[in-house]
Amino acid sequence: MNTTVRVAVIGGGITGLAAAHRLMGALGPDEVLLLERDDRLGGKIVTERVDGYVIEGGPDCFLGFKAGGVELCRELGVDDRLRGTDPRFRRAFVKRGGRLHELPDGLSGLVPSRIRPLLTTGILSPLARLRAALEPAVPRRRAAADEAIATFVTRRFGREAYDWLVEPLLSGIFAGDGEALSLQATFPQLAETERRHGSVLVPMLRARFAGPTDGVPRLGFVTPESGLAEIVAALETAISPRPVWCGVGVETVTRLAQGWRLTLSDGRSVDALAVICATPAFAAADLLAALDPVLSALLADIPFVSTATVSVAFPQSAVPAPFNGSGYVSPRAEGGGVVACTWTSNKFPARVPEHGVLLRFFLGRAGREEPAFASDDEVRRLVRDELAAVHGITAEPSLWRIHRWPRGLPQYTVGHLERLARIERRVAGLPGIVLAGASYRGVGIPDCIQSGWAAADSAMAHIQTLVVA
Repeated sequence: MNTTVRVAVIGGGITGLAAAHRLMGALGPDEVLLLERDDRLGGKIVTERVDGYVIEGGPDCFLGFKAGGVELCRELGVDDRLRGTDPRFRRAFVKRGGRLHELPDGLSGLVPSRIRPLLTTGILSPLARLRAALEPAVPRRRAAADEAIATFVTRRFGREAYDWLVEPLLSGIFAGDGEALSLQATFPQLAETERRHGSVLVPMLRARFAGPTDGVPRLGFVTPESGLAEIVAALETAISPRPVWCGVGVETVTRLAQGWRLTLSDGRSVDALAVICATPAFAAADLLAALDPVLSALLADIPFVSTATVSVAFPQSAVPAPFNGSGYVSPRAEGGGVVACTWTSNKFPARVPEHGVLLRFFLGRAGREEPAFASDDEVRRLVRDELAAVHGITAEPSLWRIHRWPRGLPQYTVGHLERLARIERRVAGLPGIVLAGASYRGVGIPDCIQSGWAAADSAMAHIQTLVVA
């Protein structure tokens, strides 16, 4: 059986859903087909509601000031459901020597933006505090070549500041290794600030005293009241009953005289003028291997890291002392299998029943992925040990949820932008094929939505060239 559409979207995560939603609105319900190998849509957005608890298996919120997230929610009519984190628990901590130290106020865009908290933080030694505060005296780098984040931060703020302030935050975002991650691909604004001003700290201090330049308040982290799955459900409703095929994968992509043929895992085929691959780069590499082996190799070269999240719940009576913060990060230098811990019941109080406490642990990072692959028993032991050592909680959790993400986070290593340029040149030789998703230019939910929208626009522009021809 063969189906013909104008655009086929491969991958039903937030990127593919955003692309399909835009395409269906522009082209009509019968001109787009969304294909998802799994039996559900949403990708890494997994929200469970159990015994009054709202548990996120993947991301739990997104940056409201980044274009894409709030805008999509507004289009879907769920923006009034968005909630920020509880301002009473803004404090965050770093684990060092088995103890929690409060992160200094003013950490902005990965690096410090205030001197006084930097000089008084207990996380760093006195000498390291002084070294970090002397950042304005460090000569600017003249070379234009990409460099690793660890190299940049160590050069400007000192090694200890990298190990105990920046690296743990970096692990929380990318689960990555700053010795390998590209500054230009992850935080290009830092490289540009150094190039223009010769310092990172000084212009941040100026901006802080100047205040907002446009008078518009910047939203922090936001999420729908009952979890991110609200956005997925709203997207499903918006595109229903338009064609969405779940539980069917794409096996091959072959060239037609005009367009492309997708051979599916159930024996069916789909012909489309344009195809959006909203899959991880390694999956796109497999799909496109026969069409362009060089492109496939470039895609396969993008590394990924496996992670896991572990959510545990307790009655308040099982917690010896309340935790006055949103959570903590554990640096690579500290060792151990836990990368970070979030007190979800502090961050989002509406997500727990009365007198309930919910925590979420993050396991696995680049070079240390073993905890993400450990057995359930080993994971439980690791979390129990962390609960007892850091929080004094020895009771057995009333609820466990373990979510594993094999090859879940792409790594933008040094040279990533050059690799993307080569990928884009190769894709140009496959007219109508469009790549989208977290593998390329941003891992956050707003980034993925923007990527899906850009892919939809590219697919429509390609179709327009065929109509004109």
